[in-house]
Amino acid sequence: MENSDWLKRKHLEYINDQLYFGGIRTIDLVNQYGTPIYVINEELIRDRYRALKKGISKEYTNNRIHYAVKANTNLAVLKILESEGASVDCVSTGEIHLCLIAGFSPERIIYTSNNITNDEIRYALEKNVIINLDHGSQLLRLIKIADELGINPKFISFRVNPEIGGGHHDHCITAGRHVKFGILEENILETYKLAIENGFTNFGIHMHIGSGILEILPFKKSTEKFLSIVKKVRQETNIQFNFINVGGGLGIPYKPSENSLNLNELTATVLSMYKSSIADMGLDNPTFCIEPGRFLTAEASVILVEVNTIKKTKDKNFVGTNGGFNILIRPTMYDSYHHIINCINKNQHKMIQADIVGQICESGDVIGRDRYIIEPEEGDFLAILDTGAYGFSMGSIYNSRPRPAEILINKGKSYVVREPSSFDDLERYQHIPDYLKK
Repeated sequence: MENSDWLKRKHLEYINDQLYFGGIRTIDLVNQYGTPIYVINEELIRDRYRALKKGISKEYTNNRIHYAVKANTNLAVLKILESEGASVDCVSTGEIHLCLIAGFSPERIIYTSNNITNDEIRYALEKNVIINLDHGSQLLRLIKIADELGINPKFISFRVNPEIGGGHHDHCITAGRHVKFGILEENILETYKLAIENGFTNFGIHMHIGSGILEILPFKKSTEKFLSIVKKVRQETNIQFNFINVGGGLGIPYKPSENSLNLNELTATVLSMYKSSIADMGLDNPTFCIEPGRFLTAEASVILVEVNTIKKTKDKNFVGTNGGFNILIRPTMYDSYHHIINCINKNQHKMIQADIVGQICESGDVIGRDRYIIEPEEGDFLAILDTGAYGFSMGSIYNSRPRPAEILINKGKSYVVREPSSFDDLERYQHIPDYLKK
């Protein structure tokens, strides 16, 4: 794909050498809000959701897209997806809380925890969301807590580990015999039988294999294995599943050399297997669920940063910015690639190779290593692309740096959807004991 076409797919383009995102000049956003800032493009989120919904519905109409909230928990993002008719996948009670505030009804919320506490079980029961457990002992605790609350839940789901994983990094592979997630095939049948014995009558079943996958084969292999496990449970228990959830993991092209995930091939492949399998099992049109996170939000955000130091040595060039792994930890944590481009394309024929680095006091604070970039000057601005998933949500106040603002853009206008934090916020909630004040 040509670089300009790759950028346009992400609603980015240069007009008179000025970088525009979602139709708004990035320099105008910098001048209005300062840097660093996260900029979120509402139209792009809606485009990605609608494309996925259309592709799935073409193959199978009874479906739900559960947005993986951990990717980006901004309330405006949640509200955008709620208005599109999405459901959500939450992995913490904090995420459930935010989704309820954003307007998601409990039946649209799946809570897929791991190593869940009793307090979290209690919260989920009280909020009446769909609970998706990954160990039989958790079910026994849930039953006890429900009894204490005077609640008689009838719906439960379990996460299966199909032992076939995939993902862009080892830390993002969530299936296999040596990962902490889900229930192995050898134990899943007894878990459903335990639920039946304790009065549950409505069931879901779920898997998730990893994150950031651009190939079809991992989805095909894992779905095939997963559906064989579903069939075994169905044959042994006669459960009529309300939903079958194949999880998420849909990747996006972070590099210009990468092609986008082929949605038509993905949906046709997975849903062909799904339809054939449920017919073979005699299931009555169960809801097909999928859980994309980064696919919906990653490309919909950029981080704008200022170049504050150009350091040239005999061996290396460094472009120092007011970014860092406090605002984007993925390159440090996963060795992830994020494309970095100039907000103004001046000196187009003067390129340098440099490390794009931040302000954090760590040698690992490298946003982009050995990048070829139009040589910037101190005071210029850069855009770090594809930061709408696991950008702000994995950010921190390391080095006691306040967190940046989040700005939503839509139809030529911009809105502050999260205020930047301040020095006052760094000390908020901290208390010095009286004996230390003397």
